[in-house]
Order: sequence, then C-alpha cells, then structure tokens
Amino acid sequence: MVSVPFIEKPSKGASNMPEKDKRHQLGKDSEQLAVDYLKKLGYTIIQRNYRIQGGEIDIIAKEKNTIVFIEVKSRSNTRYGHAIQSLTRQQQKRLSKTALTYLYQHKMHNQSARFDMIAIQKNQYMKTDIRLIRNAFEVLMAF
Repeated sequence: MVSVPFIEKPSKGASNMPEKDKRHQLGKDSEQLAVDYLKKLGYTIIQRNYRIQGGEIDIIAKEKNTIVFIEVKSRSNTRYGHAIQSLTRQQQKRLSKTALTYLYQHKMHNQSARFDMIAIQKNQYMKTDIRLIRNAFEVLMAF
C-alpha cells in the first residue's frame, strides 16, 4: 500500500479573493444592508443601481412624498478614513447629474427630492456601524 500525503487545497473563501473582488463583494453586501436598514425606517425602495453613461445611483427610494437618491459608502477598516468622509465633491456632481437625468426620464420635474448617504463602517472587531445622513448634500452642477 502506497501512502499519499494529504494536501489541503485553499478554500475559496474571502481571504483568497483578489482585492478587487473583495471590494466588489463588500459593496454588494453593504448595499443590501443599506436596503434592509432603509426599509426598517419606512423607505420604499424604487430601484437599485440606476446607471447612465457617467454615473450610477446605488439606491433610489421614496420616503413619504420625497424621492431620495442614496449613495452607499462602506469601509472594512479606517486606513483611508471613515466611510462617512468618503463622498467627494466630484462624486456629488456625478450623482447630481444622474439624479436629474432620472427625474427627467421619469417625468418627475416637480417632485421633491434629496440626497442621503449611508455610511457603513466595520471596526477592528468586525462589528458594523450603519449611519444614515439625510440631506447629505445639495445638487451640484458643473457648468
């Protein structure tokens, strides 16, 4: 009888994922956490991942009579700052353009609307902190 050494194959878990795939998965998981959180707060989810050329809105929802465009930001650590600090002015401009396009395409010219942000931060103990920032910014347009 010949003995063959057992070689354990690496698992296909998150630790073996390429960094880009880990970020993508963190983004997907964070968006789902955000949707669940918003529903608990009474928001009605209209659409997820609305895209146009040059822009995307993570979540479009309705709260009472207001259309809410929601950007989800998440961080698995604080190496590059907290998630709450990560929405840049350039991203705000892009979100503004995309939101205005959405309102125009759906003939919602007179609809009350705002921008909210959900910041999801994991700490060193892998606990998750979810924060909703209502009226995170005003419409920004670059002319």
